[in-house]
Amino acid sequence: MGNKLFIWLQLLLPNINGLLFWGIYIFCAITPLLAVLLSNYRVTGSLSTITSFIGRLGDHWMGIYFYLLLITIIVDFILLAGRLFNIIPTPLNGNIHFLSGLIIVLAVFGLCSYGHYHANQIKNVSYDIQIPKEMVNDNLRIIMLSDLHLGYTNDVAYLEKIVDKINDMEPDIVCIVGDIFNGSYYALVDAEKAEGLMRGIQSTYGVYASLGNHDAGSTYNEMIAFLENSEITLLNDENTIIADQIVLVGRKDSSPIGEQGEERTNIADQLAQIQFDLPIIVMDHQPSNISEYGENVDLILSGHTHQGQVFPANLITNAIFEIDYGHYQKNQDSPQVIVSSGIGTWGPPMRIGTDSEIVEILINPLSSAVD
Repeated sequence: MGNKLFIWLQLLLPNINGLLFWGIYIFCAITPLLAVLLSNYRVTGSLSTITSFIGRLGDHWMGIYFYLLLITIIVDFILLAGRLFNIIPTPLNGNIHFLSGLIIVLAVFGLCSYGHYHANQIKNVSYDIQIPKEMVNDNLRIIMLSDLHLGYTNDVAYLEKIVDKINDMEPDIVCIVGDIFNGSYYALVDAEKAEGLMRGIQSTYGVYASLGNHDAGSTYNEMIAFLENSEITLLNDENTIIADQIVLVGRKDSSPIGEQGEERTNIADQLAQIQFDLPIIVMDHQPSNISEYGENVDLILSGHTHQGQVFPANLITNAIFEIDYGHYQKNQDSPQVIVSSGIGTWGPPMRIGTDSEIVEILINPLSSAVD
C-alpha cells in the first residue's frame, strides 16, 4: 500500500523526498501499537499530550488504512476488468495511473471525513417495551448506554456532551452496559474530571453499570475505583431491586481482554436468589450470551457489536450474531433483547452506515398497553 501511494505521489510531486515519505508512513503504521504500549503507563504533563496525540493518530490511521486498502482493491479490480475487456489500454499509461490514484485518495478522504463527523453526531433511539408483570409505576424510563470506550479519542469533551444529553432526557435509571473504557484506565486523560462528569448524571434511581470485554487488563483495579468515585453502582455478577419496581442484574463479561477479577458465575445461581414477580432486566455486554437466559428474564440489554461501526463490517456482525442491533425476541417465551450500536467507537473514530446512540427504553406492564 505504501509503495502504491508513493508512486502516485511521484506523479503529482516528482521531487518528493522518499526518505521523508517512508518515515511518515512507517510512523503512522506503528502508532496503533505504540498507543497500546503507552496506555499501560501513567503519564502526566507534556508527556500526556504526546501520548494522547499518538493514541488519536493511531485510531485515525486504522480507519484511513482500512479504507485505503479496501478502495485500492476495488479500483485495481476495475482496472483489471477494463484491461481484460480491452476498455483500458495495456500497459496502463501515466494518466490512468494518476486518475486511479486520485480517485482512491479522494474516496478515502471523503469517507474518513464523513465517518469522523458522523461518529460525533449522537442519535436518540427509543423503544416501548411491555412486560407481563405488575409494576408500581408505568413508563419507567431507562437510559441505556454501551461502548463508551473512554480513552485517547473518546475523552472528557465527548463525555461531557453525552452527560448533557442524558440529563436532558430525565431518566429514572441509567444503565451503562459495558466497555466503559478502551482497554486501559491510563488512556483516559484527566480521569478526575471524567469522574466529576459521571457524578453529574441526573437519574431518579441512580446509575448502574456492567463490565465489557475492554474493561479489563492491568488497570482493572483503577477502572473499578473510577466507577466507585463516579458514584456508579457496578453490578459485577450481582443484582439489585430498584425502587421496588424491577430487578436489575449485571453480568461480568464472558470473554474479557485481560484480567477482570473472578470468573463469570453461572446465571442460574443469581436467578435462584431473585423474586420472579418483578420485571427482571439483565445487563450483559455481549449479545452472543442471550441463549443463556430463560423465560424468567424479561429484558436483556447488550452492546459490543457497534453494529459493525463502519461499512462493510456491519454485514459481518449481522452474519455472526443472532441479533447485532435493535429490538429482538426469538419467541413469545423468550426474553426481549435490545442491542445498542454504542455511543463511542473502538479503533477508527468513525461511523459509516451506523450511528452513535443513546437508547431510551420505556418499560410498561403489558396490562397498561392493553388498556
